[in-house]
Amino acid sequence: MKPSRLLGSRIAIVVVLASPWAEAAPAPAVPAAPVLSRATLAGGCFWCMEPPFEALSGVVSVTSGYTGGREPDPTYEVVSSGKTGHAEAVQILYDPARVSYEKLLEVFWHNIDPTAEGRQFCDVGSQYRSAIFFHDETQRRLAVAGKQALESSERFKGQRIATQIAAFARFYPAEEYHQDYYKKNPLRYKYYRNGCGRDARLLEIWGESGHGGR
Repeated sequence: MKPSRLLGSRIAIVVVLASPWAEAAPAPAVPAAPVLSRATLAGGCFWCMEPPFEALSGVVSVTSGYTGGREPDPTYEVVSSGKTGHAEAVQILYDPARVSYEKLLEVFWHNIDPTAEGRQFCDVGSQYRSAIFFHDETQRRLAVAGKQALESSERFKGQRIATQIAAFARFYPAEEYHQDYYKKNPLRYKYYRNGCGRDARLLEIWGESGHGGR
């Protein structure tokens, strides 16, 4: 081949490779991150409120902590005194596309005694009260509807539903040793739970439909 033809061939190849009409390989699709929501619920001892929610598909995390009171950055010791206005609670981070707030409320109700005022099971004091701290109007509406449904049900006929419904303000995570206590100290947890009569009372209230959250 003559040099001129060889050069021309190379030029042609370069032009083809650099052609603006050449299709680029599509970039792989990146799945969108789920939009997560929060629920804040108090049902007595927060150790016992973690297991039933952590068992739900769609729940990302459950954190024990304190909310509903006046004291900033409270410790377990001061909350336990009952003088801060705070309640032991759990804050649930969840994917609403996988688990609904209604489902969280269903699990909540079936893990508390909604007729107990200023206490839950063997734990006495406002720091152990049951409460729903709503984050928006939808949560408030669903909480009120659920409470009204219990008040008008045959199960609780003639009984007052004592569970508080209040706007969420601030949540303070509890000390690290409280987080997932039932996993870190399973024997102590079971001893406390049984000794407190929690499951016996839940069975009495809810029958076999109770979640128990053991």
